[in-house]
Amino acid sequence: MSYLEATNDLYKQAALTPDVGLCCTTNPIWELPGLKIPKIMQEMNYGCGSTVHARDLSNNPKMLYVGVGGGMELLQFSYFNRQKGGVVGIDVVDEMLEASRKNFKIAEEQNEWFKSDFVDLKKGDALNLPVDDNTIDVAAQNCLFNIFKAEDLKRAIEEMYRVLKPHGKLVMSDPTCEQQMNEALRSDDRLRALCLSGSIPIKDYIKALTDVGFGTIEIRARKPYRILAPNAYPTDELIYIESIEVAAIKDPMPEDGPCVFTGKAAIYYGTEDYFDDKKGHILLKNQPLAVCDKTAGALASLDREDVFISESTFHYDGGGCC
Repeated sequence: MSYLEATNDLYKQAALTPDVGLCCTTNPIWELPGLKIPKIMQEMNYGCGSTVHARDLSNNPKMLYVGVGGGMELLQFSYFNRQKGGVVGIDVVDEMLEASRKNFKIAEEQNEWFKSDFVDLKKGDALNLPVDDNTIDVAAQNCLFNIFKAEDLKRAIEEMYRVLKPHGKLVMSDPTCEQQMNEALRSDDRLRALCLSGSIPIKDYIKALTDVGFGTIEIRARKPYRILAPNAYPTDELIYIESIEVAAIKDPMPEDGPCVFTGKAAIYYGTEDYFDDKKGHILLKNQPLAVCDKTAGALASLDREDVFISESTFHYDGGGCC
């Protein structure tokens, strides 16, 4: 059985018999006026973070969500759109699609504003999306890309890039790991299906996105996720896995490379009212400015004693330099 077949089988069973402990079930649930999340959706929330961010969802964007789970994030996306077919949900597992349809009927009973036809559910493969080119404003996936091996991951990212409009956003939440997985973990298809053995370092994750052409990357959250311990997994040491939330924006690739925001800030504290680097970055005195890693490096290379560059927080919330 291939790792993709193992994944499909795992989520088929999770659709037929909800498994609260399958993945991280402490995902953020948006508390918004009039929005009620059915309990069954929470039980089938098989993700490791959140892909729903209000600042991405203004002006009724056309949205795509790949790997529907129990439909919770599709319902949350619909809150910001409320149009027939405004959200497209894709899944390769028939049973998961059917479970989501049933859950949407429950959501209709609990939310006066919601209609099931706000979500267009389609059977499809993340490696061959049944979506036209340049038609999506915001695409998302949660704890899905992490299962893919290198070539399939490249293909999945290329597909998301293809369907996004210029300046559209790909919003993702996936486990990452800075430690080297041993061969037993890497070759275990079921662990890969559980988003555990496929974890890759953040820098490799970012490179996979920029290699496809995304010109701007935002690291929005980085938080503890799982410990793989020898008493439960085929490993001789503790392996620490984090959950990371990332937005990749289909901006043109700058000539000097992508803008990657990892939560750094620059602060000018000199004697003038502001500092202008003559490259489009103006630092007001003692006013922190979020800067991408590239700009942080350029400012640091000036060797000024009146410009401070903070370390990466890996929690970037917008308002940056570029």
